[in-house]
Amino acid sequence: MWPPEHERFADRTAAGRMLGTAIAQHLQQIAPETTAEGRAPLVLGLPKGGVPVGVAVAETIGAEFDLVISRKIGLPWQSDQGVGAIAENGPAVFDLSAVAAVGLTVHDLSPAVQRERVELRRRQERYRGSRPAPDVAGRVVVVVDDGLATGVTARAAARALLAGKPAHLVFAAPVCAAESVDLLAADVDAVIDIHSPREFFALGLYYSDFAPLTDNHVLQMCTRMWDTHKIPTPV
Repeated sequence: MWPPEHERFADRTAAGRMLGTAIAQHLQQIAPETTAEGRAPLVLGLPKGGVPVGVAVAETIGAEFDLVISRKIGLPWQSDQGVGAIAENGPAVFDLSAVAAVGLTVHDLSPAVQRERVELRRRQERYRGSRPAPDVAGRVVVVVDDGLATGVTARAAARALLAGKPAHLVFAAPVCAAESVDLLAADVDAVIDIHSPREFFALGLYYSDFAPLTDNHVLQMCTRMWDTHKIPTPV
């Protein structure tokens, strides 16, 4: 059986707790000047699969929780084959070798980029409503997903967040393709995982329960976390 049973996670929440322990160890090692004075770390889940993992990480390390919303950019004839990605307030990022391999240029994907920007705005409104995107300036920020395959979505999120000048930017996922870890390392201060196989076949194989998530699932988890950390209104 691949992967071995001892490398499989029960579900995203269990994986997030294990990942949170590894992240806590990393945060203990970084220099104190990289942290915003008096501020807890900020965990940003990538919807949808990264949200339950991120919630578990935030609860494990005592962090604030929010979202970083991104969208995959697919081929014109096969939208589920991602060759790029965009994140809110960030530039489009492409896997240039994958784009060239199918005989396209980045310009050819402009219509797909525009469609995904529209969907990204819809998700911003759906998930956040009037809640503003988090301010990452000077903070320790941990971007969390349930896995890292090609890495293009994570790179889009990282590059969008870097514009906000975080003090220390981490990407974390329970399982990451080793080749993608190497590529992503140029965009973040650290990549943290539990498993990083050189042969990466399918993310779902690493989870006993890899049930699909809906917008409502994301909303429920975010509402619970945001209510927990709600700042009382002064009387």
